[in-house]
Amino acid sequence: MPRSTGRKKRSGRIEEAGAVYAAPALTKVTRHGQITLPSEVRRAMGIEEGDLIEVRIAGDNVMLTPKRLIDKSQAYFWTPEWQAAESEAQADIDAGRLQGFGSAKDLFEDLDA
Repeated sequence: MPRSTGRKKRSGRIEEAGAVYAAPALTKVTRHGQITLPSEVRRAMGIEEGDLIEVRIAGDNVMLTPKRLIDKSQAYFWTPEWQAAESEAQADIDAGRLQGFGSAKDLFEDLDA
């Protein structure tokens, strides 16, 4: 196993090869199986009270992943196909390939031309 070249900072963070990892923190399982996420973890991950966290077993580890719920009526927006179309539209906007109209009449005249 290669030796770590990381250096621990005064803040308790470890910097290694351009990545920053928080030093491991312990938390205790309390009544009803509850744990408290350390404030540094909550801040780093943008976790706030009431947020949902997916809990998954991965071998001998427990993985916690912040999740956001998406309303069923908006789920289409997050499909790969829709996101590709959004990226294409944004590229057109960024490149100036967009035409505006002063009124609906101007738009219809342009469509009829």
